[in-house]
Parts: sequence; structure tokens; C-alpha cells
Amino acid sequence: MADPSSYRPRPGEIPDSPGVYRFRDEHRRVIYVGKAKSLRQRLANYFQDLANLHPRTRTMVTTAASVEWTVVSTEVEALQLEYSWIKEYDPRFNVKYRDDKSYPYLAVTMNEEFPRVQVMRGHKKKGVRYFGPYGHAWAIRDTVDLLLRVFPVRTCSAGVFKNAARTGRPCLLGYIGKCSAPCVGRITPEDHRDLAEEFCDFMAGRTGTYLRRLEKQMMEAAEEMEYERAARLRDDIEALKKAMEKSAVVLADATDADLIAVAEDELEAAVQIFHVRGGRVRGQRGWVTDKVEEVTTGALVEHALQQLYGEETGDAVPKEVLVPALPEPVEPAQEWLTGRRGSNVSLRIPQRGDKKALMETVQRNALQALALHKTKRASDLTTRSRALEEIADALDLDSAPLRIECYDISHLQGDDVVASMVVFEDGLQRKSEYRRFQIKGFAGQDDVRSMHEVITRRFRRYLAEKEKTGEWTDGEGALTDGEDVLGDGEPLTSSLKDDDGRPRKFAYPPQLVVVDGGQPQVAAARRALDELGIDDIAVCGLAKRLEEVWVPGDDDPVVLPRTSEGLYLLQRVRDEAHRFAITYQRTKRAKRFRAGPLDDVPGLGETRKQALIKHFGSVKKLRSATIEQIQEVPGIGRKTAETIAVALAQAAPAAPAVNTATGEIIDDEEPDTTAGSSGEPVSAGLPDERRGQER
Repeated sequence: MADPSSYRPRPGEIPDSPGVYRFRDEHRRVIYVGKAKSLRQRLANYFQDLANLHPRTRTMVTTAASVEWTVVSTEVEALQLEYSWIKEYDPRFNVKYRDDKSYPYLAVTMNEEFPRVQVMRGHKKKGVRYFGPYGHAWAIRDTVDLLLRVFPVRTCSAGVFKNAARTGRPCLLGYIGKCSAPCVGRITPEDHRDLAEEFCDFMAGRTGTYLRRLEKQMMEAAEEMEYERAARLRDDIEALKKAMEKSAVVLADATDADLIAVAEDELEAAVQIFHVRGGRVRGQRGWVTDKVEEVTTGALVEHALQQLYGEETGDAVPKEVLVPALPEPVEPAQEWLTGRRGSNVSLRIPQRGDKKALMETVQRNALQALALHKTKRASDLTTRSRALEEIADALDLDSAPLRIECYDISHLQGDDVVASMVVFEDGLQRKSEYRRFQIKGFAGQDDVRSMHEVITRRFRRYLAEKEKTGEWTDGEGALTDGEDVLGDGEPLTSSLKDDDGRPRKFAYPPQLVVVDGGQPQVAAARRALDELGIDDIAVCGLAKRLEEVWVPGDDDPVVLPRTSEGLYLLQRVRDEAHRFAITYQRTKRAKRFRAGPLDDVPGLGETRKQALIKHFGSVKKLRSATIEQIQEVPGIGRKTAETIAVALAQAAPAAPAVNTATGEIIDDEEPDTTAGSSGEPVSAGLPDERRGQER
């Protein structure tokens, strides 16, 4: 590991002008390339106290053994040279976008005598017109199949074309009118090229001209009573419209634009691009990258622009590029794009209207792509093994934690306090072992006390099962037979069994307990385990703000590298616990809002409750019905009818429901179509604005 001071340039040696710099390691390999408006100011930032540097930057400067630079005249030249060097050297510490898959394009080979329409992937070739990229190859084939009846361009390979020319017989498409059969001379090379040009114009978004021309020809044919020709033109028009429907209009002003969205977390970023031509989405693509350097959203956008347009010129660079954040400064990037296109390019953030709405759609796609990438990454066995080893090393465990349990607390302003327990075994979710808890030891909001209660209840169950099987009977934490370990009155003998009689999975201990929170939550969990006499289960916590790992008894957190697979696994476990907890909390709250007197009737399921409400129209009418009248409902016997009558007589009448939009009281005499599971009108509850205060 090199000391940056050993290769720091002497004062005054670095010019105060725009340029591009590169760090090399001891083997003279380029490990990082960057650009700067002022080389002197930018490089000085790398040679400050190491403690003040970002961890990734600190790793880079200590890996490097030398730095060199090239002076350029403008920031635009610096941007171009930076892109060229990154492509040439592939530095390990630069942001490198990688395609999450190889995207297919619709290509027209205008460089051939008889242009061909085909699906192509990989590097773009000179003289070929490309449209897309598309999400799937079948989407291209469907579109081409519709357009061939109007633009019968060649689609066959060179071998098929030569064989047809040799035999003098066209392929099937030539016989059914979906190819103009240039192979057998039915059309001249010039006319076939014109046909290919028209196909390209239509795909580029200039659709109105062809539709109007075909409609005019159809009307002329009808006037001349050439009805068969008019019918063919009608079918051609329908085919074109159907092809256009496959890419709906998203921008009414027929805009040509690319929309770029970025979804990122602390370790990775996903970029999604929508290509809009003529107001329609003509293609989509995406990249995922590891954030191997400290980088802002604007810098990620700048790297994406380089990747997207670094080898494009002319119309391949649209007039408008919409982004979520602008590079800093924005002028060099905009000038560089203008140079690539040959005319002015607008680089901006959409503020309102259709463009902002479409940007939100692109953003959702980026979030989904990042989540999918994380799922794929988590499924890799080698990666999971490395993550568990890194966690074991960081927490000083004797072995890799093959079973990890994570706990999170969720509530809404102190109401409906619940907790979740999620289980990961060998780095993968074990959803069958997830558990949910209602906090019953106290009322109100106290995450620390809640965490203590949940850990205590869960591991009392574990100790009870060990005692029951004879594995553990001594110590202060031993339980007496029949002791209520759930805290909710459920008998131990039944609670330790599933419906099929097998032991519940509370009997299996984890090697590591992870809590969502910092020092206080970790201390509460450790205290709960100590009170039960359990000392062979490790505990840690993951704090959201800085992604720091806290362990009991330490004043300072454990900081895992940002690219650590161990940190990624802990984040995924924590996020899953949070999702599971907040989902349960919302379900519980919604159920409380919809609760009604029929919910308390034993043996009365959802189907029969709905049948009762449908028969009587409302709970009020059901409450006034006799037992004989209740028995008239299909599926309701006398015993059930008596139980329903008693339950409704004992229950207090529900508060009148309120229409939250108008403030009116809803008349209970009317059939209630918005009732919950009981058929009772939905009472006025908490406004949706409180959802933002959940945790």
C-alpha cells in the first residue's frame, strides 16, 4: 500500500487549467481516470489527510503509485478525452456501466444492394440503420410482420437470397405478398431501396405521411369501384395502425427525446433509458453499475451520457435529453452532446406535464431493474458464501452465520405496534420461517422496549422447546411446565406445534441476530438474551443513516467497505425485515378500521358473512331479524343463527360511517358496498397522510 505523499507532485508543478488525469499503480496499470476544470485544485483534493477522504477514494490513492495529467484547452475536450481513456484503459476505480442484458435492435442494412430488415445485437455497423433497442426480439418480429404487408422489404439471409436467385423461385413471403422478391427480379434495386427508405421513415416516426397517402389511395380506388384494391389498402392501413399501437403516444408534441432515470443505493446504481421518437417510445435499455467511487447523481448521469452517446453521431443523438439531475457544470456536457449531434441539444430536468409523468415511469423501471439485479446477485452461491465469511470476519464470529434472524419494529405514531422476524439461511430468504409479533407488554411508542420484548418472547420459545426435548433443563432461564411463554395467553403445549403436529421453527436458534437500529436496540437485544442465559448467539444492528454495523458493548461501529458482499447481505436482511413489519402493521390497522360485530362470531367465515349482508342489506337489519329469518340465508343453521343473534345483541351499535370526501353520514339502511369483512360500514379512520409517518 503506497503512501500518497511519495508520489505527490511538487507545489506549482500542476497547471491551473482544464485537463484529464490518470492514476497508475505500481505495475503502471491505469486504475482511475478523471477530468477537472482546474487540475491543480482537483488533484490537491486527493493528497489531503487520508482520514478526510471517502473510503473508496482512500483505497484508490493508496493503491496508486503515480499520477499524470494531460492539459486540454476546454472542458468539452476534457470530457471527450476522459471518455476515450476510460474506454481504452478500463480503470478499476471508475464507474463502469454494464448492460443488464444484450438488447436487440431492428436493423435495416442500407449498405447492401438489396437492404434487409433483421434483428441485430452487439456493436453497431457502419451503413446500417438501427431502431430500438427493444426489450425482446419477439416484439421486433411482431412489428416487422405487420409492416411487411405495406413495406415488403427483403428479410431473408444471404444464403436464402442466393438460393432463390439460383432456382428462380422466391420464398414463401414472396408468394404471400410480404416480400417484393428482389431475388427473382420482381423489383429493381432502386425501387427496393426506395421501399427500404420508406420503411425506415415510418420506423423513425414519420407515420402521418404514409397513412394519409394510403387513405387517399383507398378513397380513389373506391370511387373507381376497384373494391378489392380498396379492401387491400384498408387492411394495409389497419396493419400500420396496429403497429403504431404497439408503441403508444407518450408525448403529444411528437418530440424526439431520450429520458434517463437513475435508481441508486449506497453500493450500486441502475440506469434506465427510454428512447422516444415522434412522441412514441421506440426503445428501452438499462445498465447497472457498482459505485466504486464517491459519486453524485449528476456524475452518474454524466457517465451515462458518455456511455450512451460516446460513439453516436447525427440523429442518433436526439434534440432533447431529459435527466433526473444535471452534471456539474452542465455546459460542457451539453456542448459535447451538441457536437455529437451537429445541432443544438437540450439537456434538462423535466418540471411538469407529460414529460415529467413519463420520467416518473422511467424512474419506476430503474427501481425495478435495481431490485431485480440485487435478487439475481443474491442468488449466486459464491457471492453468498463470501458475504457470510465477510460478516463472520467483521463480527469476529467462530464460523459463518448460516442462519440469520432479523427483527424490526413498526408502528404509526405509537398505534398498532408490531414486530417482524425474518430468517435467512445460507444467505437466502426462508419465508416459511418468518414470524410476526404484536407488542403487548406496554402501550405507546418505545422501540427499545419493543425490541427487548420481541427478543425475549422469541427466545423463551426456543428455550421452552429445548427443555421439552430434554436438550436443556438447567440454569436460571429454565421454564416450568405449562408456563405461558408467548405473553398472549396461548398454551405452551399447543403453541409449540403446527396444525400438522410438527414442531414450529422457533426451536431452531440462529447464529446471528440482526436488529434494525443502532446502539440502543442492539443493547436491548443483548440484554434480553443475557436475561435468558443465552450467550452463544451473536447480536448486531444495522443503522440506516450511515449503514454502520453496531455490536454490543462497543462505542464505535464496525464499518464494512461499501463494496462488501457482507454489507450488502445485511442490508438486504434489514430491508426485508422492514418490509415484512410495515406490511403487517398496515394490514393490522386496516383490519381494525374494518372490524365489525360479525367478526366475533365463532365459525362464521367470510363467505357466510357476505351472504348475510347480501340477504339483509345491512348489519342494522340483520340485528333486528329473528332467528328464523336468519336461518333463511343459505348455509346458516339454527345453532349458527342463535350464535349470530346473541353476538349482535351483545355488541354495541357501530358508530355511523362518514363519507370523508363530503362529511355526510352514510345511512346504514342502504346496502353497503364498501363494507369490510363484516359488512359493517367503514368508519372514518386515520387520513392517508399518516402513512408517511409509519416506520
